[in-house]
Amino acid sequence: MRCLLDTCTFLWIIAGSRELSPTAANLFVDPTHEMLLSVVSVWEISVKHSLGKLALPTPLDRFISTQRELHGISVLPLDERAVFHLHKLPSLHRDPFDRMLICQAIEHDCVLLTPDPLIVEYPVRTQW
Repeated sequence: MRCLLDTCTFLWIIAGSRELSPTAANLFVDPTHEMLLSVVSVWEISVKHSLGKLALPTPLDRFISTQRELHGISVLPLDERAVFHLHKLPSLHRDPFDRMLICQAIEHDCVLLTPDPLIVEYPVRTQW
């Protein structure tokens, strides 16, 4: 199974946070699943960091690449086909980062690992 990590899910995984659900943690450690971090999440982390809402121990590029490597997470680029799903989504969620993650999960047939209750209202497979 291909799993796309919500931004908060990625941050909780690398921090070893208790906020990570047992289901998400089990899916993450199962070597038969491919874990993906979207460039959209990297963008979101960059924005939060530049606004002073997220402290990082090292420069952003080194932080992201090191954490992805340490945890066996692949990168998912944003492509045009995924963006074409955006206009089809109902206006339930106002967060543009989450909306793009939904589009990518749909386009790339991924399960989105997210605790966000609004995302489950969309036509996308989720787990938490």
